[in-house]
Amino acid sequence: MHVGVDVGGTYTDAVLLDHDVVRANAKVPTKKDLLESILEALDLILKDVNAKDISRIVFSTTIITNLIAGKKYDKVALLLMPGPGMSNQGYDFKTKSIILSGAIDYRGREIIALNEKEVEAALSELAAEGFNKVGIIGKFSPRNNVHERRVAAIVQEKYPGWQVELGYQAGPQLNFPRRVVSTYLTCATRRPYSDFVQSVRQALEKREIGADFYILKADGGTFPLDSSVEQPVETIFSGPAASTLGVQALTPPEVTAVVVDIGGTTTDIALILNGQPLLSAKGARVEGQLTQVRTLAVKSVPAGGDSRLEQVGGQIIIHPERVGPAFCMGGPAPTPTDALRVLGMTTLGDADKAAEAMESLGTPCGWTAAETADKVVSLVVESITSEVQKMFLEWEQEPAYRIWELLQKRKVQPSIVVGAGGGAEGFIPQIAERLACEPVIPPYAPVANAIGAAVARPTVQMSLRADTEQGYYTIREEGIQEKIDRRSFNEQKALALAKEKLIEKSEKYGLAVAPDEIEITSQEVFNMVRGWDTAGRLYDLTVQTPRGITGRIKMGGNQ
Repeated sequence: MHVGVDVGGTYTDAVLLDHDVVRANAKVPTKKDLLESILEALDLILKDVNAKDISRIVFSTTIITNLIAGKKYDKVALLLMPGPGMSNQGYDFKTKSIILSGAIDYRGREIIALNEKEVEAALSELAAEGFNKVGIIGKFSPRNNVHERRVAAIVQEKYPGWQVELGYQAGPQLNFPRRVVSTYLTCATRRPYSDFVQSVRQALEKREIGADFYILKADGGTFPLDSSVEQPVETIFSGPAASTLGVQALTPPEVTAVVVDIGGTTTDIALILNGQPLLSAKGARVEGQLTQVRTLAVKSVPAGGDSRLEQVGGQIIIHPERVGPAFCMGGPAPTPTDALRVLGMTTLGDADKAAEAMESLGTPCGWTAAETADKVVSLVVESITSEVQKMFLEWEQEPAYRIWELLQKRKVQPSIVVGAGGGAEGFIPQIAERLACEPVIPPYAPVANAIGAAVARPTVQMSLRADTEQGYYTIREEGIQEKIDRRSFNEQKALALAKEKLIEKSEKYGLAVAPDEIEITSQEVFNMVRGWDTAGRLYDLTVQTPRGITGRIKMGGNQ
């Protein structure tokens, strides 16, 4: 049996699967104490189940997504070493950034020495402004990280309590701007993500669950929960990925549909083409800036069933934050859920309290509770519809989408909107109507995220760097360094070696994979030039066992 648990900002969902049949499911409020919420959800689905019968448990979470959507993370400063080239004025990372001297060139050679007095002055400036989290990023640090490590050492000497993240670790591929954003987000989210992982560990220990456990990544793959602490940014769209896989498992093969998952804090949008989630060719985009995180083509919109509503100058405003549950469920402020309750689109909460919330929102404008509720629902629908239409324009630029249109032999958009999440029933029919699509709300839609986690196929990743000039290769995840034949080693051998090591690692996790199934997630070849001759080559590549779902949900369980 498999278990899927999605820890969201509003609810924690859990499902128990037995041969692709849902045997139990649960939805409980997410409390400040995550451990309490996880234990409550697990206890509900594992009642009368022997923990030894659980073979795998996969977690997904929107905690990081919600923090970023609501801008609720701690402030982070950046120490950048871009070196010569592009004007520093071209960099705007929307946070405190200080440019330092010191540069490594594309060959990995130091061309400008680090100025340590300049580093110390920068740290004094940051300390005076109240910063205690810092990302350190050099343009070519994946080639040589000596400057990043030295700056980090100075930080630890002067301010030992500060949190420090290094660019070569947070974003190991070249592309300076994306590596900066990835490092920034890693620094901003590591502490809350570590708290989440600790809660998960405690929950599994308390219930004596010894199954393999994983966290869902943004690309729909998984990695062991413990190792995920080193790369929290990889889970930035874990929740949206879970809802996408959940809808994939709840709909027929080869379906093409827009996925709209309406949660309490955010609404997640994704696309399934011919039964497969669309993968973003550019990586995760956060606040308009690209990262090095591989992800499905998803977007998280800061509007959900529990978003705070306010009336300002005769207009209703949806704030990108959740201050608590809906007013009708004991919360402090009016929310879209209250509007749905007034209009009879949900049975959640107290009807009188919902009407009170809408009246307080609409009275300054002379609106009745029903009129206010209608305006709120229209506003939410319009907000989500607008974001879906923007996503259509982005999806059309994706290679897989272009191939799909080519196979259709005409320019066409999906005609189905599949709803997931607790707010699906109230909003999806109107969203689909605005998009001229057919609305579909599958069974288990409220816990689609947990289903997506449960059916996610476990994946294993391996990163290899081979240096023919030095005559060795390294495996980052395993800490392996071994010799290679400098004269005969080439790109084909590098890829074959990476696949061989990945298959060996996969077998340790009980995963069977064929070489032709392995995904190449990144691949770079770099010529090392000495004088006028090529002295060797650097091969950097990352491979991963195939993503996907283990199967589609069979109906007949406990709906």
